[in-house]
This record gives sequence, structure tokens and C-alpha cells, in this order.
Amino acid sequence: MTTSPLERAADSFAAELARHRTGRGLTKKQLATMMGFDPSYVSHVEGRRHRPTEDFARRAEAVLDAGGVIWQRFREYDQLRQTRATPGPREPAPPGRWLPPGTGLVVERETATLTLVDGTYRCVIRRRLHNAGTEPVTRYLVRVAVDRWPDDPGRSNRHHREHPLTFAELRFRAVHHDDGAREPMHWRVRHDRDAYKEIWLLFENADGRFPLHPGERAEVEYAYRVGRVKWGPWFQRAVRLPTRHLAVRLDLPAALDPRVWGVETSLSADEGPLRTPVRRHDRGDRIVFDWSTDDPPLNTRFRLQWRFRQEAVESPPVPARPADRMRALGVLPPDATPPGPPARPLHLPREAAAAREVADRLTDVLTRAEEVHPLSAGTGLAAPQLGLDVAVAVVRPADRSAPPVVLVNPRVVGESPETVEQYEGCLAAADHRGLVPRPLRIDVEHARADGSRMITSFAYGMARLVAHEIDHLDGRSWTDRMAPGMPLVPVEEYRESNV
Repeated sequence: MTTSPLERAADSFAAELARHRTGRGLTKKQLATMMGFDPSYVSHVEGRRHRPTEDFARRAEAVLDAGGVIWQRFREYDQLRQTRATPGPREPAPPGRWLPPGTGLVVERETATLTLVDGTYRCVIRRRLHNAGTEPVTRYLVRVAVDRWPDDPGRSNRHHREHPLTFAELRFRAVHHDDGAREPMHWRVRHDRDAYKEIWLLFENADGRFPLHPGERAEVEYAYRVGRVKWGPWFQRAVRLPTRHLAVRLDLPAALDPRVWGVETSLSADEGPLRTPVRRHDRGDRIVFDWSTDDPPLNTRFRLQWRFRQEAVESPPVPARPADRMRALGVLPPDATPPGPPARPLHLPREAAAAREVADRLTDVLTRAEEVHPLSAGTGLAAPQLGLDVAVAVVRPADRSAPPVVLVNPRVVGESPETVEQYEGCLAAADHRGLVPRPLRIDVEHARADGSRMITSFAYGMARLVAHEIDHLDGRSWTDRMAPGMPLVPVEEYRESNV
């Protein structure tokens, strides 16, 4: 019996759905619950009794974080379905990689160049942006981060506290390329920390505004410089938006005899070597290293590192353990925050400013934690872990393109009867993992800045993260939820188990 192309496309979608679901360790019922569908619906789609809908495909792609594969299979099926329903020529889909549901900006090409001249690193980032969304874009967030000794966060943090990075030395500038002309862009500081800056590039200047409208493209470029006393031997690029091509160039003095290599990390894999080679080009008194990749997965980080063989090598520091790195950031160890009374609720709106200040501090520490220690999954931090007796927590989803979730005076008001036992960790005890059962879904009541209350539901991974931080606020240890006699697993053993 032969099958039609449409049937084969539907089968391909169902097979891809099943592969990613089982790869995540989810039952059909669990996936349906996370997607907001009737528990039998996933079973019917995988069993070819129901054809996939666009809404189903969007939710499956978002929940399973399939890198666009599920969404692409649906598009292939849907194009065949529409072709059969409406015979005649169809406009082909635009070339390029898939666009996740709800996508706004897409980076069609990024070129990052780092040049060392007279003891100063000069960085130039150029991006071609495409507004694939439905709203005009008026600003674009960029980041500048330095880390003098990336393998010794305590030493780096002390160094940058004593020698903070300043905008005066950065000489930050941004331009917008328009038909060959270079138009300056205004910019505004979002976060200003000792070793970390977040900056809004504004699509405007003294001559007016030039928003990037839906369907339009624009090239933006920004540049800054940092002295070697503050810039360590590494250059990292993080994929925070759908990106079609990423290229990095290092331009280093030949007299220093540089050696360059690279590593990458992602949400699904620990640190490993780059999958494409770094190319070396000798050009007189300079040596240029080029590296590029196409269609990098979202939230992947690529880091080029180097060593100058004609310089005296600093004594290598003893590698810091993850827990030591967190303590250097101000995260208190478990014995400094033993189980006790719940954190103090904030009185809102009177203490709204205090709530924002604590949330900003927690967010900043989480950002620094990600810089000094790869965190492939989502993570969170509660105020008591920094020695602050207030009921505020911040949770960063595994998808780093999603904004952090700020919870003020939260309490769990409902949960699903289904639980999942998975390995869980804590920034305060980052050297170990433990098997902890958690509800598949929790409902959390928390406060707005004006003092009103709202209820938010969290499912699966986010439910685990939020429940963990609420435990901290309730004065309860996450290890208390482990089964009696269940040991903590050293993080090295945990990684080797591929759990």
C-alpha cells in the first residue's frame, strides 16, 4: 500500500514529536498537560489518528525546545496540505533557518572582531538584523562583560572590584548602516556593574527616529575597547536570538606567538570543543584567527581562548570548585542559611522600591554566576541566600531569551497530583546534585508592586525551579525533600552519568 506525500509528512511530524518527547523522558500525558491539551491528544497525534494543528505544533516546539525541528516538520506538512486544498502555484518559503513561534528579531549575520594593539583589546560587533515579528523595533540590547581570570572567579571579582570597568575607558559607540551611510545611534545604560554592562542601542539619533519595522532589515555596529589589565584571554559569543551565521575573528600580534582554541556549551550539553575549526592566517607582524558557524542553536555559547607563548606564563591557579565560585559571588553556603523561619514578607506598595532593589541584586548575581560557571539548565536565587531576610526570589528559565521571573511574597496555593523525581542542585551547594520529587505543575500566588496579588502557574522545569526558591523563602532545605537515605551525588559523578 502506497502513502501520499501528505501522509508521509504527517508521519514524519509524529515521529519527530515522539522522538523529542521520549528524549525528554516525558509520558504522552505529561507532555499534553504541559502543552495545555487533553491528555489523550498527544497519543492521538503520535498514533496518526489526529492531524497536527498549527497551535499544537507551536506549543510542542516551545515545550520540547526541539531547535525548530518539530516546527519545520509541521511547516512541511502544512504546505502539502494547503497545496492539495488549493491547487496552483504557491510562493516558496523564504530561505534560511526556521523562526520560532513569536519570533521578533533575527540575526541574519554577526561578525565579531577582536584586535589587540598596544596593550588594548578593540572589539567591533556588526549584526545584520531582520524584524520577523509584527511590531516595530525601537531598541536592541547588547552586553559587554570582562573576566580577567575566568578560571578563578574569586580572584577576578576582587580584581574588578578594585579596577572596575568604566564607560569612560570603553569609549562605547554605535552606528546604524543605511545605504552605505553610517548614522550614529543613541544608547542608554541598562545595567552598570564592575565587570558587566548592559546597553540599549536606540534606533534614533539627533536627526530623528528610524525604527525597524516588520519585514525590514538593518545593520547595526557597536565598538568598545578594554585594556589587557581587565580583559582575560578569552572572547565569548552567546546566541540569544535566532542566528543564521556567526563569525569571529581574532587579530593578534605575531611577536607574542599566540595559540588559539575554542569550546562551546549549550542547554543540552556540557563544555566541549568547537564543532568547526579555527583557521589561522599569518599576515606579517599579525596573526589572524577566523572561526564561523551556521545556524547555531539558541542559548549556545562559543568561547575562543588563547595563550601567548612568548610571554611569561602566570602560575596557574588551583581550579575553583563550583561552590567556591558561588561563594565568591556572595552566595552563602548551606550552613550559613540553615532551615528556619520564613523570610519576611515585604509591605507593598510601601516597600516596592526595596523589592526592585533586591530583585536587581539577585538578577545581577545570577548573571555573574552564569559567567563564571556554565549553567545549562535554568536556575534561581532567593534573597536569604545572599543574607537578605525578605521574601523575594528570581528565577531564570533555561531559555535565556526569556526574561527572568521575579517573585515577591510568593506562596504555593495549588499543585498537580503528579510528581517527577529528577536531579536537582543549588547555587549554594553547587558541588552536588540530589534526586528530589517535585509536582509537575504548581500554582503560585505572588505580589505585584502595587500590593495586589496574582496567581501564576508553572509547569515541569519552571515548576521545579520556582518550588526550589520558595523552599528557601519558607526556611526549608531542598535536601529535606529527598527520600530518606538518598545520598547527594558529586557533580563530577552526576555529569559522568549523563543524567
